[in-house]
Amino acid sequence: MTPFAIAGVQMYVNALQSNVDGMIQRLDILMARFPWTQMVLFSELAPYGPLDRFALPQDNETLEKFQQAARKHRVWLIPGSMFLKNSEDGRVYNTAVVINPEGEIIRRYSKMFPFRPYEAGIAAGTEFCVFDVPEVGRFGLSICYDIWFPETTRQLTSQGVEVLLNPVLTGTTDRDAELAIARATAAQFQCYVVAVNGLGAGGVGKSCVVDPTSMVLHQSAGQEDMFPIEIDLSMVRRQRETGMKGLGQVLKSFRDRSTDFSVYDRNSGTDAYLKTLGPLEIPHQGTRAGLHVDVPSQLIPEAPTFKGQEATLPFSSAPESIGTEPMPNASAGTANPPSDAQTTAAPAAAMPNLPVKPGIFTDTADSSSG
Repeated sequence: MTPFAIAGVQMYVNALQSNVDGMIQRLDILMARFPWTQMVLFSELAPYGPLDRFALPQDNETLEKFQQAARKHRVWLIPGSMFLKNSEDGRVYNTAVVINPEGEIIRRYSKMFPFRPYEAGIAAGTEFCVFDVPEVGRFGLSICYDIWFPETTRQLTSQGVEVLLNPVLTGTTDRDAELAIARATAAQFQCYVVAVNGLGAGGVGKSCVVDPTSMVLHQSAGQEDMFPIEIDLSMVRRQRETGMKGLGQVLKSFRDRSTDFSVYDRNSGTDAYLKTLGPLEIPHQGTRAGLHVDVPSQLIPEAPTFKGQEATLPFSSAPESIGTEPMPNASAGTANPPSDAQTTAAPAAAMPNLPVKPGIFTDTADSSSG
């Protein structure tokens, strides 16, 4: 085994005042209650909330406070993310830092997919975040909406990432979709996913930890929650070699693929349909966008030809030598039994009423909501 204890902190986030002292206080409580914790992850934009008017310089006193807290508790710390203004280009990025137990900032990561068009004015990062915990394993960082784009996780896991850390700020009705994405990501890329959402101005909660088999190890509800979970990195390595439950070996299958995907070549023309979609903008009241009658075949008359397409024969051109499919073996239970077979009906008392719905049985008064 290669055990490692990660704790998520799902906490109330205020949009109009600093949450930094509250974060450090919760970290103190967490480490007092669960001193075996080795890494702590807060939610996206937890320190100052979702308003970019509170953007700070790249180097600031808040980061120094978090560095001191990590050093005090000898813990790896990812204190969510903050809006930071780049001193070179003057643009604002949604940036997370990784602080080691010595209190050193070893990585900075800026969100690659700001939630546009709603996060207008926030610049997109272009560099991935991968870091190693010595003698434990390799970790990667993505922020909230990044996980909706599997290419980001593909890049990270292709570089050996075994645990995906995903600070989130989702206060909208699509949080359940994100929970499904977290499970799918864990299975597709054979990794742990630790997704921490906030409360109040920081989200609707429902943080989760998912293992490489897509099993949910923990899911928070809608209240404050500190959840230390011990994961096992050897489970990731075993599954990547033998497959999930001895089945799909997806990373090796992708490595050994016979096809390259032209959609990622912006000059290939494969994405012609995407260019017919309207601008990336917030819908307005009464919008009629998407209600036109055009279908892809009308927008792009010539469908692309894919490799191997010509090898597929239409049904009408199947060789005449293919005979009629034989009937099932009558004695195999898939057809009527032979006419000379003896059948005896079971006594009525020996045949219990079959369930119509979980908790609801025919001819009984027993029922449940199902």
